[in-house]
Amino acid sequence: MNTYVAFYLKFKDENEMKILITGASSGLGAELARQYAKSENHLLLLARREERLYELRKELYEKCQSIDIIVVDVTNFSLLQEKLREIDSLDMVILNAGVSLGHTTKEDYIPTIAEFQKLFEVNVLSVHAVLEVLLPLFKKQKSGKIVFISSLASLFSMPSSKVYSSSKRALNAYAEGIRYKYNKYGIKVINILPGFIKSELTDKNEFNMPLILETSQGVSKIIRAIEKNRRQYIFPLRFYLIIKLLNLLPSFLREKIVNSLR
Repeated sequence: MNTYVAFYLKFKDENEMKILITGASSGLGAELARQYAKSENHLLLLARREERLYELRKELYEKCQSIDIIVVDVTNFSLLQEKLREIDSLDMVILNAGVSLGHTTKEDYIPTIAEFQKLFEVNVLSVHAVLEVLLPLFKKQKSGKIVFISSLASLFSMPSSKVYSSSKRALNAYAEGIRYKYNKYGIKVINILPGFIKSELTDKNEFNMPLILETSQGVSKIIRAIEKNRRQYIFPLRFYLIIKLLNLLPSFLREKIVNSLR
């Protein structure tokens, strides 16, 4: 452990946190920044949309003067990692950056290979690009929180969301493996699986979304789960129980129900 990191960990206030949030320019990422914007916190806000990041920092300045902006597209892996290597200490990373193709009801729609590739680059590969840099740092510190923002869609794949669901299911498996490997170093791994929360991502959907939450409400639930160090947090509970019940049904019956919902 280098001298600066040791000094930082020894003398920082217990309530002080240095937090990196990816996908921070809108939706859940921006709201996470708003709710973590406190005088004692140091926020690192990462996204590709520079103007929105600076607008957000201006909005939050009265609450939190210690906000750094990192402008990079998470799919530009080399530049992303170059910028992350400048971080010399960190308490938590919230891996929020994500995209969706939207749930379309068009029967003849087939995602292109380019769309499929882009979605996996953002939702899965960029996560590893970030952690390839940050895991050695957390390991040296013998502390840190890694928060994955997955989705309830990872537990049940509808025909209209098969690409998104498969990317988030892959993320669940990745998070599980990271938890098993790095728990012994004092690193907390938290996987959040929310249902529908209002954001640019859900705005793409062409149907009425059951039990959809306001952005601030959904993010408040996420933050409480992080504070409690929940290994996995799935919400809303009613939505999760419906999905759990569907998964218990025989496959032929489940298929009939899915087709009727379409």
